[in-house]
Amino acid sequence: MVELLRARLEQQLQATSGLSNADYTVLALLSESPDRRMRLYELCQVAGWEKSRMHHQLTRMSRRNLIARERCGSRGVHVALTAEGLDALRKAVPRHGQEVRRLFVDRLTPEELDQFADLSAKILHNLETNEP
Repeated sequence: MVELLRARLEQQLQATSGLSNADYTVLALLSESPDRRMRLYELCQVAGWEKSRMHHQLTRMSRRNLIARERCGSRGVHVALTAEGLDALRKAVPRHGQEVRRLFVDRLTPEELDQFADLSAKILHNLETNEP
């Protein structure tokens, strides 16, 4: 179910906005951060991605001018949301949200959504506290 839902959402996102789910994730995280920028290590941490995955994703996104990398001190890097990135995100959000509702949220009752949230919180807590 998780993979099929992810695939359907990815197809819709790509078809309507030209963004991948990974693009959308990075843009959304940056849009919610102060000054629309984050340190690279913090972005990796919040996204739950390894540094190499993030590096490759940011390279693809910077080529499309969705993000910019900025030096921070002698060794740090900030990742900043560009105007083009913010515009792409703003255009993608309404249709992506509608698709999430259509495929998932609207299929469950409010009680089922609460149950799903509770179960998801338990599983997430277990995943976060039980390192491999």
